[in-house]
Amino acid sequence: MKYWLFLFAAILSEVTATSSLKASAGFTKAIPSVIVVVGYALSFYFLSLVLKAIPIGIAYAVWAGLGIVLLALVGWVVFGQALDTPAIIGIALILAGVIIMNVFSKTVAH
Repeated sequence: MKYWLFLFAAILSEVTATSSLKASAGFTKAIPSVIVVVGYALSFYFLSLVLKAIPIGIAYAVWAGLGIVLLALVGWVVFGQALDTPAIIGIALILAGVIIMNVFSKTVAH
């Protein structure tokens, strides 16, 4: 269970870093730039811990998939970026894939 918490921490760190990347304005703003570097460092640190117990393909698929979904939500809520119907369908399919892997795959350690 703790490795899934580490994976969630990795995802949140990556989402925070990527959101701050936009706010850093090409690394011209100091505080968002520091958040980017620290966020990515934390994300990869937690991901490295996760890989001790969860297969790399599963961990990366969950990390990337949920990161995409959360960043789309951040883009919509924080930055006012609209999503069209095909984008929403694509994101829903990514989320469905993550759920299917976690619920039905025997590869995933719970």
